[in-house]
Amino acid sequence: MIRRTLLAAVCLASAVAAGPPLTTIQDVLYKADGTRFNGTLTISWSSFQAVDSSTIVTQSATVKVVEGNLRVQLVPSTTATPPVYYTVTYNSDGRVQFQETWAVPSSTQPLRVRDVRTTAPGTVAADTGTTGAGPVQESDVVGLVADLGARPIKGSALAAGRVAYVNPLGAIDSVGGNASDCVHVDGSSGPCGGLAPGFVDSDSMTGIVDGSNTSFALSAVPNPAASLAIYRNGVLQKAGSDYTANGNAIQFTAACAPQPGDTLLASYRVGTSTSGVPQAFPGPQVLCSGSGSGTAGAAFSSLGSCTIPGGILVPGDRVEIRFDLAHQGTTSGFTFEVDWAATAILQRSGAAGDALISGRADASILSAGTQLSSQSWGTVLPFSATVASASDAYTNGLTINFQGKLSLAGDTLTLANYSVVRLP
Repeated sequence: MIRRTLLAAVCLASAVAAGPPLTTIQDVLYKADGTRFNGTLTISWSSFQAVDSSTIVTQSATVKVVEGNLRVQLVPSTTATPPVYYTVTYNSDGRVQFQETWAVPSSTQPLRVRDVRTTAPGTVAADTGTTGAGPVQESDVVGLVADLGARPIKGSALAAGRVAYVNPLGAIDSVGGNASDCVHVDGSSGPCGGLAPGFVDSDSMTGIVDGSNTSFALSAVPNPAASLAIYRNGVLQKAGSDYTANGNAIQFTAACAPQPGDTLLASYRVGTSTSGVPQAFPGPQVLCSGSGSGTAGAAFSSLGSCTIPGGILVPGDRVEIRFDLAHQGTTSGFTFEVDWAATAILQRSGAAGDALISGRADASILSAGTQLSSQSWGTVLPFSATVASASDAYTNGLTINFQGKLSLAGDTLTLANYSVVRLP
């Protein structure tokens, strides 16, 4: 009896030690270029119960693949409770290459990877409360619904290639408007710069200057009123002592009545403008500057240019143009020209010994047309000054062009530097 009891215990212990049944996956793995795969396979799974009622806990295993040779034994998953899938991650060269899913059936013969590879999704871990391989619901994942609710959702106005903002309902929309508009913090858009201040400079007041008249008028109403500055013969007048202002009406005191021959000028701001028309700048504005190109040809070619957009220049403005030319070589003379649209501001010819040329030009913007003047000189070229007028329209924009040509081949004429500055 004792012998039989001991024999039964040994058999039971052997059965327990045998463990769950295993299926062998054995294959040779290659890369697309025909060479054998070298790396590791990380195989992970969720908890399940094997066909023999063995409990398999959530875990992972790493299998080395040398010269493409893969051999691994796994508990069958297609007969498990619940049915589960193995997630297999291929690693090589120190990084993850790709991932796939295995469904391992029971088999006494070794299987190849193609026999266990599947496109079915893996089963959610047992602690999520789901079983089987069906679609995963948001509510099946702990905390997912709350996390999604804390994030803004897609709004009806969301569009690709546009700036995004959060609308009053908490959804993500796209900002509308023109491509050149600026975006405001509330998600609206409009022309960049917003409300632009307007300026009136050197305003000539209306009124008779005869020594007795003290009432004059400005062209517009200063806004703010404190921005008004009145000059009499270049001397700043003091508000309250020399004059008083009411809107655009100016009343001088009797002791400060303008005398015959006096010059009265006023400067002030006139509020803001949303019309999109460029306002006068209170200081110089650099329109263009830089270095140009060179030429070795015998025909005029452009060495550089400056295009002034329409709406920038207004009557009363002055444009100052400065340039420097460099002549490389001593074989050939040269000719240079500066054009205001279709009108030549100046054209001069330098000698072979003129290594450097400097010049400047001024364009006074009139109500119709432009008055031009220029000065130029060089290493040998004597100083010269010119004055001219141009009828070229400037309201729609124009181009200032620097041109040059050589008399003989072999030398080079280069526009070393130029600048175009607008003075209001």
